[in-house]
Amino acid sequence: MKTTAVIMAGGKGERFWPKSRSSFPKQFLSLTTDGKTMLQHTVERLLPVVDLGDVYIVTNQDYVEIVKEQMPELPPENILAEPMSRNTAPCIGLAAAVIQSKYEDAVMLVLPSDHLIKYTEMYVDTLRQAIDLAQEGENLVTLGITPTYPETGYGYINFVRDEANKQRGIYKVNRFVEKPDIDTAKEYLSSGQYLWNSGMFIWKLSTILEKFRQFMPDTYAGLVRIRDAVGQKNFDLVLKTCFAGFQSESIDYGILEKAENIYTIPGTFGWDDVGSWLSLERINRTNEFGNMVQGDVVTIKTKNTTIVGGSKLIAAVGLEDMVIVDTEDALLVCAKDAAQDIKKVIENLKICNRNELI
Repeated sequence: MKTTAVIMAGGKGERFWPKSRSSFPKQFLSLTTDGKTMLQHTVERLLPVVDLGDVYIVTNQDYVEIVKEQMPELPPENILAEPMSRNTAPCIGLAAAVIQSKYEDAVMLVLPSDHLIKYTEMYVDTLRQAIDLAQEGENLVTLGITPTYPETGYGYINFVRDEANKQRGIYKVNRFVEKPDIDTAKEYLSSGQYLWNSGMFIWKLSTILEKFRQFMPDTYAGLVRIRDAVGQKNFDLVLKTCFAGFQSESIDYGILEKAENIYTIPGTFGWDDVGSWLSLERINRTNEFGNMVQGDVVTIKTKNTTIVGGSKLIAAVGLEDMVIVDTEDALLVCAKDAAQDIKKVIENLKICNRNELI
């Protein structure tokens, strides 16, 4: 069976302000020393299991030209532009409808565009295992991440042993749980029965579309209309009309929390969702003082600080546990333990009509 991949690339990456802007968000930035963007990394590591012609990128209308520039070898028709944001369920449904207009059935990988993977070969082996499981029946497969600390910024997967698959390292999903508080996250970690929800899914087109029919019937009806309009002159109109009527819903809430036959494969392939500036010290080298620096930077009596510079010199003196990010028109100075509040800066800028900085 053909294997396809859908990469979700419509997010705004607000916690990476001021580098990430609404006009050029995080997934199109290079955050590693090799100069490749996060989107390019996401596509590149898929190529051992998916032909480039079977990779689809779902993004915002405003980002289509950026995707074309960063992925010039991708067929233009494989770039799917959402008319408006409607969360992950309509995003995934749109891709499934378009792919089904080409293939009667196929395996469909669903992946965020803004994650980094350290151990690519282990990741590819895990994907192959998930692809096999998806083909064996009406199975919905998610890649869970073995937690290493009590993270409060991720959703979790509660899993149980599946006797039929215990030799394969495949587990049954008991339930999905929302982002916990710190005490609950510690309980999850110590129990050994929870994984981080990576947002990576594998299933057959026929399987996920049947779940849309069962659990999101109104959305399914619109997806059928979109599928039947692919290649027709009225496709853009049908897409816009149907999308406007879709309920904004996550795939987790709309389908996965209601479905059966959901499995998870624990991943130990060096995953990082690069959710905030704190991620840089995990994916790049730090010096002997625990500092991660990029650009023209001088540090004196400074420890455990992330500094990302631009064209000007940054001198940091007597700092600890800070984040400093300098761009042409904005400077961020933030305590590490407040990094999750960077989004509030954007909220403030919106109130002040500082749209040129958002």
